Amino acid sequence: MRVLLIDDDERVRKTVSLMVRELGHEVREADSGITGLRLFHEEQPDLVITDIIMPDMEGVETIVEIRKIRPDMRIIAMSGGGRIKNTDFLKLASAAGATVTLNKPFDDEELAAAINVTVP
Repeated sequence: MRVLLIDDDERVRKTVSLMVRELGHEVREADSGITGLRLFHEEQPDLVITDIIMPDMEGVETIVEIRKIRPDMRIIAMSGGGRIKNTDFLKLASAAGATVTLNKPFDDEELAAAINVTVP
């Protein structure tokens, strides 16, 4: 499966990317929603994993834009809640069209389960 991973935090992006690869999937990485949308058009991924709180273009905005292009796209939204540790961000992501949400930090099993939920 081709996965597009969008997260502005390089450490998180590298860690999640490694986890996804260890599950046997290809990963392309983007450091912002804007870059993520460009790669989404270029790469035609099977799954998008996006952070919610990012500069330039928030994850919720990214989800909305992806849904306009591909309403059936499988999307996992992840968030640690930012500085205020607010889980309402994941509720917004679900309302915007995220298939599954994950609270950061999460482990390999939680990520694998989220990916499996998104597989048709």
